[in-house]
Amino acid sequence: MFGPMMPYICPIMLSLFDAHGGMEALGPGATVLRGFARKRDVVLLAEIEQVSAKAPFRHMVTPGGFEMSVAMTNCGAAGWVTDRAGYRYRSDDPLSGKRWPAMPVPFLTLADEAARAAGFAGFVPDACLINRYEPGTKLSLHQDKDEASYAHPIVSVSLGLSATFQFGGPKRSDPVRRVVLEHGDVVVWGGPSRLFHHGVLTLKSGEHPMTGARRFNLTLRRALQE
Repeated sequence: MFGPMMPYICPIMLSLFDAHGGMEALGPGATVLRGFARKRDVVLLAEIEQVSAKAPFRHMVTPGGFEMSVAMTNCGAAGWVTDRAGYRYRSDDPLSGKRWPAMPVPFLTLADEAARAAGFAGFVPDACLINRYEPGTKLSLHQDKDEASYAHPIVSVSLGLSATFQFGGPKRSDPVRRVVLEHGDVVVWGGPSRLFHHGVLTLKSGEHPMTGARRFNLTLRRALQE
């Protein structure tokens, strides 16, 4: 199922991307695009503020009853949620009963351009999970597997404080590679690595000029069946 999704990085894409800061291979079909979102940070952070004003950040509860340390909200046609009933996507915010805020155009544009730079053309996300990290918070190793199809890549955008990203393999016990993600870095993974485990180590204390003692992460996915 993964054959057609193997990324091809054309010379034109490489030359365009070099201007952003470089690219690093994380694994088969997985790439770090250094600084790719840095020139859009003001707009992206403003959009996060607009989304969270309509759908406030909250600490969701896992099916096991544990409160997640990372605060979350969503935008798009589908939003990822977790509670005692399980992990899933739903079209409305369970706190308000209203539909999640619409996906901001700058999010859609960035997702398309980042996916193309990493070799995945035609990516149109319908869900964006927004995570807010503060010092001491983390995200354990997990797979993104609640989507209707795994044929589309995932685009993850880092804003604010630096964090150590973990990227493993299809099994939780597989070796894990650790890479520091800075403000504006974007990670794209799909194809053979679509179901690889990943997470974020405990965020260290710090201060960023744009976000203060926080890190925001946009995880853009295609969640619904086409």
